[in-house]
Amino acid sequence: MFTVNARYVRTFFPRRPEWSHKGDFGRLLVIGGSRRYTGAIALNALAALRTGTDYLTIMAPRRAADIAASFTPDLIAEPVSADYLTPTHLRQALELAKGNDAVLIGCGTERRPQTFTFIQGFVARSPVPVVIDDDGIFAVAAKRSIIKKTHIFTPQAHEFQILSGVRVDNTIPNRVAAVEGFVKKYPCTLLLKGHHDVMSDGNETAVNKTGNAFMTKAGNGCVLAGVVGSLLSRQATPFEAAAAGSFIMGTAGVRATRRQGPGTLASDIINELQYVVGGS
Repeated sequence: MFTVNARYVRTFFPRRPEWSHKGDFGRLLVIGGSRRYTGAIALNALAALRTGTDYLTIMAPRRAADIAASFTPDLIAEPVSADYLTPTHLRQALELAKGNDAVLIGCGTERRPQTFTFIQGFVARSPVPVVIDDDGIFAVAAKRSIIKKTHIFTPQAHEFQILSGVRVDNTIPNRVAAVEGFVKKYPCTLLLKGHHDVMSDGNETAVNKTGNAFMTKAGNGCVLAGVVGSLLSRQATPFEAAAAGSFIMGTAGVRATRRQGPGTLASDIINELQYVVGGS
């Protein structure tokens, strides 16, 4: 087990070749959102772009897709004509995934039975690695048999309990044991969020100690998932994406909270990401 540091993260941001091209540094598909929850995929997308992903596509119910696209012209929107995602959208999602390096799914989808079926079908059949967060964790918890090595889960303590059936306390040894136990039973990468994040893929385990107590606003988890998805789209392994993403998110959060304090928003942290990865 090791503690993630800046030197570890720096290896994922080498000097770029002069002859670089669009898409060389990742294509990420974000699937999520619903009529009610429109901000989650916007936070996912903006975080991924600020972490360095070249090409970002969102697939979401029309209202959520339109609102997310209004934040920036730098993403591509694939809206579906529905208030929430259902199995009728599965073929479209799988086709879109083929043109991307990684997928982030589950933020803001709501926990409807039809949406769970859609998420389960996609996660089981995705042709590329997948980050699963928020409502997506609840969907997969209902069908753990679909979990694969190419999946990254990013739960907080309650979501981890739903996924694993294990309740964790606030001590690192307890959390390490719980995470390692889960990935041994269900081979994947899991990043358990907390004051100190713990992540493991069964071969390696790491702890990240960046971040602080001001990072409690709704939406921070969506930002982290976007950062992890960005790294995954740039050919980091699932474990590397989780470990480096956790450090980047925590460091950006510390930068933002120095100025904003308890008023720090998830969007404030997004604005710091470019400086963290640029100076890593």
